[in-house]
Amino acid sequence: MHPAPRTIYSNDVDFAALARQDPDFNRCFNYILWVQDLLDTTTSDDDYYRASGYDEEREVVGLDIGTGSSCIYPLLGCAQRPKWRFIATDIDEKNISYARRNILLNDLKSRIRPLHRKPEDPLIPLDELGIEKMSFTLTNPPFHPSASSLLASAALKSRPPHSACTGALVEMVTPGGETAFAARLIAESAVLRGHVRWFTTLLGKYSSVGVVVEELKRKGVRNWDVRAFVQGTSSSSSRTRRWGVGWSWGGRRPVLGDDHGVPRGLLPFPGRFAVLVPGASVRGVAGKLEEVFGGMDLRWGFRPEFSAGVGSARANVWSRAARRQQQQQQQRVSGEEGGGEGRGEDDGGQNLRNDKEMKDDDDDDDSEEDEEPALGFKVQLRVPEEGNGTEVVVSWVRGSESVLFESFCGMLKRRLIVVGGGGG
Repeated sequence: MHPAPRTIYSNDVDFAALARQDPDFNRCFNYILWVQDLLDTTTSDDDYYRASGYDEEREVVGLDIGTGSSCIYPLLGCAQRPKWRFIATDIDEKNISYARRNILLNDLKSRIRPLHRKPEDPLIPLDELGIEKMSFTLTNPPFHPSASSLLASAALKSRPPHSACTGALVEMVTPGGETAFAARLIAESAVLRGHVRWFTTLLGKYSSVGVVVEELKRKGVRNWDVRAFVQGTSSSSSRTRRWGVGWSWGGRRPVLGDDHGVPRGLLPFPGRFAVLVPGASVRGVAGKLEEVFGGMDLRWGFRPEFSAGVGSARANVWSRAARRQQQQQQQRVSGEEGGGEGRGEDDGGQNLRNDKEMKDDDDDDDSEEDEEPALGFKVQLRVPEEGNGTEVVVSWVRGSESVLFESFCGMLKRRLIVVGGGGG
């Protein structure tokens, strides 16, 4: 987990209002850091090379749904990222009043816009805001479906909770509880799709996580992530857990670290594959990658300063059938070179696309979601601690077909393993 910094705000904040909603800074901060990671690893190919993935010049607009009296998430986000801006909504006028005060105390009026909403209003009002696209949404919805459920839950506690419930009623109760709120958010996301890069929600009950993930699958979402946030010290006999669920309708997949113990059944297909090439140098493996990918109809670029490369393919171009078809196509093109006219037409326009053409396609941000590659991948080369050979780590960064990624990794392992013992 990320540790919370000693100082978060540049100016004083109204801590009385902060405690009214959320006394636990650490969970809030880790939620913001997770959203940062989602964005930092899914915006452009250049992000895969940066040590942190963070582009300091990138303008980001986020929506905090149900910001509460403290406006804690927008304040934390703006303190962490100077180019971030927020719309902060709430259905409680008193919460909006407190939030506005905290925004002014922190001199963030130009970057955080508080907005009062009605319970029946859309959760993500892009049209009303005059915004075409947004980077992310976040929300910490109420746990309980009714006031009676809240009271019953409190009565069952035999000792004081590790996290106090100090919020207003609208912050702890919503019709249907947090799963109904999340389902409503998922339904709106299915309409907006690529207009928002990442939709996220915090959940207070572990039982809710599986329900929300199943709803995502039912709606056709294939790109999601689940994180566990732990509150309290490691010495505590009982620590409070919260869960974050994020999803995207785009093809760029997050490249994140440890899932912090989230059960495998709640996560998408593993997007990381590693193989050790014994006795081979990084330079030797890099050369073999150039040889392997150079014979395929795909885009590939390796940057030696990072010992890493990023590539993409529009279909399975590594199978035997695909390679045989490519060889036949190349032979046909070679046979037509002397004829001049008609070159590239008899083969149905299926000439191999050169790297520049494919790069031009990827540089067109407007077409990113319309023409996703079937598979996007990153290959990172590392020297293992014991110093024997080179570790090849393949990350699945674009696409939705897990079978394709699995097939690609199998092919790469077979082709690379022959490098072992060859030095280089």
